[in-house]
Amino acid sequence: MADVSVRLARPGDAELIARVQQSTWEQAYAALVGALEVPLEQVAAVWLNAVEAPPSPDHRVLVALDGGSVVGFAAWEPTADGVELSALMVEPRWGRRGHGSRLLQAAVEHWSSFEVALTWVFDADTVLSGFLSSAGWDFDGLGRSLDTGERLVPQRRMHTDIRPDVSGARTT
Repeated sequence: MADVSVRLARPGDAELIARVQQSTWEQAYAALVGALEVPLEQVAAVWLNAVEAPPSPDHRVLVALDGGSVVGFAAWEPTADGVELSALMVEPRWGRRGHGSRLLQAAVEHWSSFEVALTWVFDADTVLSGFLSSAGWDFDGLGRSLDTGERLVPQRRMHTDIRPDVSGARTT
């Protein structure tokens, strides 16, 4: 069995997170939204800042590891409505090995001060919406569009109740 785990991101992970993001974007979102035309160094600098100097203690980045390699990540931030899962990506060649589930569960464990978790999903992203639905998330009826400069790409918001159940376990 492979050595798999999830931990808080460290500064040395920033470039690896950027590589996962670019690879995932190219394979899963480029046809839908367009290419991610930002140099790797610039994406890594954004992730380094997110890890080293988050705007609040409720902003976090986790990484999924497989055999010591960063293969996925999750990031979140507080909002007026709860906590927003702003990114959940697993590099496609590492998909379907439980990394997304481990990332999501670890994130929920960090969300003890929140009652509701939210995220925005592209309408056409049936993989992510299906994954989240299987974990207890549902669409809440809100929508928006991402303006790519060439077109508007519709997104729908998903949410889930993350309050502890009667046993004290958190849902999702």
